[in-house]
Amino acid sequence: MRTPHARLRAVAVAALVLAALGSWAGIAGSATRGSGRNGIVIVQVNGLLDPPNAALITKSLRDAARHHLSLVAFQLDASGAVDVNTAALVRSIRESPVPVAVWVGPSGGGARGASALLALAASYVAVAPGAHLGPVLPVDFEHPHRLSPDTKAARDLGPILRHRLSGKTALADKIIDGTEPTVGEFIVGLNGRVLHTVLGDVRMSTSTVVGVGSNRRTQTNQAVGFRKLDLTQQLAHTLGAPWVAYFLFVVGLALMVLEFYTASVGIAGAVGALALVGACFGFSHLPVAPWAIALLVFGMFGLAIDLQAGGLGPWTFIGGGSLIAGSVWLYNGATALDPSWWIVVLVCGATLLFVLSGMTAMVRSRFSTPTIGREELIGEVGVAEVGVDPDGVVRVRDALWRARTNRATPIGAGDGVRVVAVEGIVLEVEPETGGARDYRDRSGRH
Repeated sequence: MRTPHARLRAVAVAALVLAALGSWAGIAGSATRGSGRNGIVIVQVNGLLDPPNAALITKSLRDAARHHLSLVAFQLDASGAVDVNTAALVRSIRESPVPVAVWVGPSGGGARGASALLALAASYVAVAPGAHLGPVLPVDFEHPHRLSPDTKAARDLGPILRHRLSGKTALADKIIDGTEPTVGEFIVGLNGRVLHTVLGDVRMSTSTVVGVGSNRRTQTNQAVGFRKLDLTQQLAHTLGAPWVAYFLFVVGLALMVLEFYTASVGIAGAVGALALVGACFGFSHLPVAPWAIALLVFGMFGLAIDLQAGGLGPWTFIGGGSLIAGSVWLYNGATALDPSWWIVVLVCGATLLFVLSGMTAMVRSRFSTPTIGREELIGEVGVAEVGVDPDGVVRVRDALWRARTNRATPIGAGDGVRVVAVEGIVLEVEPETGGARDYRDRSGRH
């Protein structure tokens, strides 16, 4: 015979069992929930997976969870990671309470490196015809030989680790879930599919059929918004592009040299300073080799030496070689970040041409032209480039001047002249021989 306590324990156990069964039934019943129609956001990610793009991905997932959106779709045309924690991004996609899908496109685009790893972490992946997925390695462009835990766990993906696959091939290998030509068809095609989230599976409702007969068509059944880098983030992303940072650094150095020889603070100096600031910002997120930066600076210094000398010399070849070597090994062996060979040829060639021709002519013109109004010109001799009768043009100290002489003593082209006075930018001259001498003549001859 049961005691009252035994009966109470039996009732309690029965209640717990019923509660557990009810809870299990509730979970089973809600294992696949509907997505609802709270809106879809399409996040466009392009280029390197750098801090601006990483912030865009993280914030988009966080905002989607806060507003209980139906779907976060990433449009990927991106590559490997630079200065980014890839594992944290993969984890944020896998642990998202909102369904996440990835469309790799448009045609001609692709996702490789860390971007391919992010695509494979999503619940649903599709690739546009003409686009590609992979290779996954290297994930991190800064450390191309380092394998992250996510990469090691993805070894069963087979050829996509080290090879680029088309959408058709990736679908045949069951690496992706489908191929869609546009992001719009990708969204519509998700209707009825079950996507996994950290809170359980979700059956998507993304489209509806409208119209009848020939006007019958399928369209999205809720608001679709697009999200991409804002202006500030886009500027940071552009400056972080390896070839842009390299280009700005070399151009900034060249303009600073130009400003040095103009001996003033002007537009060239301001633009050069801004270019160097932008380049340094980009370099702060890139694996730059300090010795390669030193080679670029030394190369420009070598070119400046022969620029000062006014002609082609040994320092031109030393500076040009240093400039090319610094350009080739700028990113410390990270070949995926190296500027294309044609960019290196264009930048180095244009710099050499600019320094050896344009800047050389400018420096000659500046330093060969005496200061207007200085009395040191009085007594100097030169040659009449154009006949002076009474006005003409003469060459004094390898610079051309407007000149004037007495009508009684015209000077023919090619004849020697002597400066007797300076009035503004006009020289008063007389024939080198036979004319009255000025008391300030420094030649010492009488």
